[in-house]
Amino acid sequence: MISEFELLAEKLKRLAEMTHTLRLENATLRRNTVDLGDENARLRERVQQAHDRVESILAQLPLDEKGLV
Repeated sequence: MISEFELLAEKLKRLAEMTHTLRLENATLRRNTVDLGDENARLRERVQQAHDRVESILAQLPLDEKGLV
């Protein structure tokens, strides 16, 4: 009977350790998600800026007689 309690206690200890580990991992993943969202927003802004620059350059190019650049 005592060995059953010891086995149960060991299982509970492992469960508590796993829960702690998973909580830490979850917190890390949440931080990573926020960081990646921020990076994604910065990259979208850079792409938009590049797009705007290309549009500006294209608008300055002279057109030929067919209206093509």
